[in-house]
Amino acid sequence: MRALLLRDLRLAFRAGGGFGLSLAFFLMVAVIVPLGVGPAPATLALIAAGVLWVGALLAALLSLDRIFALDYEDGSLDLLATSPLPLGGVVAMKALAHWLTTGLPLVAASPILAVLLNLPREGYVWLLVSLAIGTPALSIIGAFGASLTVGLKRGGLLLGLLVLPLYIPTLIFGAEVVKAGAAGAAIGTPLAALAAITAGAWAGLPLAAAMAIRANLR
Repeated sequence: MRALLLRDLRLAFRAGGGFGLSLAFFLMVAVIVPLGVGPAPATLALIAAGVLWVGALLAALLSLDRIFALDYEDGSLDLLATSPLPLGGVVAMKALAHWLTTGLPLVAASPILAVLLNLPREGYVWLLVSLAIGTPALSIIGAFGASLTVGLKRGGLLLGLLVLPLYIPTLIFGAEVVKAGAAGAAIGTPLAALAAITAGAWAGLPLAAAMAIRANLR
């Protein structure tokens, strides 16, 4: 499994992965929104949490179609499906590689972009915490969506339509953690809900994705 993870990381960086593209998109969201709503600090502070989470969600969405597409095209996915490795574990490793090349850079860049959107200082820590807990859910949910569309021509649009509704709970609770943290309110309930979504997704979706891949390869 470690070898598979390292292989996917190398391929992601060689092909450009989602690293630079996702960060660039995240930056564009943080820059364009103030141009559209105006530079008023109070307005930006009010919407900062939601905008940053929406930006992270859409940035993660950009590279989801690459999770299985390259392996499907060169036949590696068929070999992985028939190998002794558990296919659910393979899905988990690919989702982890996606998070390391896409989600983790978004987490690291978020405090800098929070400055552009005038997020209150009290919310910086909770922005990092919520993204660190929530973005792994985006990757594994995205991997599940990618497994449903593997092998389909022009499946990228369908993938977005399938995955976006599944992202909504993570978006709601993630943004709520940041809003509550910035306002000094209790964050226990939304933080626990966010962690539960991530834990539940990682517990169940790799097996569901493995079954979807086997069905699509028949």
